[in-house]
Amino acid sequence: MSVQSSEKPRVLLLLPTRTYRATDFLDAARKLDVEVVIASEEPATTADLSPTDTLVLDFRDPTTATQIITEFATTKPIAAIVGVDDDTTILATTASEALGLPHNPISSAEATRDKYLLRKTLSEQGVSVPKYKRFSIHDDITEISTQIDFPCVIKPLSLSASRGVIRADNPRQFIQAFERITKLLHSVRETRGMDDNSERFQHLIVEDYIPGIEVALEGILINGELKTLTLFDKPDPLEGPYFEETLYITPSRLSTEIQDELYCAAAQTSAALGLRHGPVHAELRYNEKGAHLIEIAARTIGGLCSRTLRFGTGMSLEELVIRHAIGQSVDTFNRENQAAGVMMIPVPKAGILGDVRGKKEARAVTGIEEVNITIPIGGEVVPLPEGDKYLGFIFVRAETPEAVEASLREAHQLMEFVIL
Repeated sequence: MSVQSSEKPRVLLLLPTRTYRATDFLDAARKLDVEVVIASEEPATTADLSPTDTLVLDFRDPTTATQIITEFATTKPIAAIVGVDDDTTILATTASEALGLPHNPISSAEATRDKYLLRKTLSEQGVSVPKYKRFSIHDDITEISTQIDFPCVIKPLSLSASRGVIRADNPRQFIQAFERITKLLHSVRETRGMDDNSERFQHLIVEDYIPGIEVALEGILINGELKTLTLFDKPDPLEGPYFEETLYITPSRLSTEIQDELYCAAAQTSAALGLRHGPVHAELRYNEKGAHLIEIAARTIGGLCSRTLRFGTGMSLEELVIRHAIGQSVDTFNRENQAAGVMMIPVPKAGILGDVRGKKEARAVTGIEEVNITIPIGGEVVPLPEGDKYLGFIFVRAETPEAVEASLREAHQLMEFVIL
């Protein structure tokens, strides 16, 4: 195990260049007075983020990146490694194992990053999953369309935030969706400069569509036990053909019995995958047959959505995660009682963002804490299923979940997005 020699614990933050999370994690580290090392893919980014040590790592090559980290740790010991997004999950795990730090099994982390492997692992562990099958992007689409039941959902294996996820209700829609996702994978692979033979960009998974209400569970694993931090309702129906998330509201308005079923499903999934340490973000659905896992990730909630959460006397989710990573107890920290929510502002059409109107009026709505437009004027906007960025985020706190939802919808209606 790497031993921390200085009084302050040193934390390595793995921050992809495209993450929204850098500021919030760095603020959390400053509050905890820990020494921070920043790792990213580009030297300019790391230099801007950290006044002290920086590393440039290729997150797609965890073996080489782990070697760089272990060499660095021989002279500057690391107390914890925190990966903030999906792209860093595997590296955070492999590097933590190399340094003897608490971590999830590598096979568990890999299962959360591959939708087919996730379903396969859960099925082998006796966890109920929808009927699924993996297909090559080079397979005969017409023939495939005769082998599946409808409605179904077609998904890339490793993209996140509903990118490339499409529902199909008949063979014609299936063929169109399959071709569209294949084109998207080619585009992503070229943009990222990835090998043409990269497994996760050569296959799609097709699974039965699960109807029902959808929620998101935010939790943290402490020695294998799942502590629920919050359960978010998603009041807007997510029925397809695309699955653009908009509202996240907490606390949940579902009955205690339903919430317990959702928690049990998340805990069962974590245990079946072998996850034992650190944050968990799970997407689940509930219908007359009970709770069903849709996705699970060994990381915190994405985007800026974590800003809805406060624990204890105002602790952020990022601070709680770093506390846990460096070995401090987080068992007693619970989410504040006040209701909160976020709207991930959807992209109505493709184009160039020309103007955002009504921000002042939106900020004046009761309970609004922040209106954050994350795409600059002149920036390209792309809707789902190809897009991977929201226009921005609206944050609200109020006395009840109903008041939170009303304020979010009112603020959004007051805004106009000029897309050229």
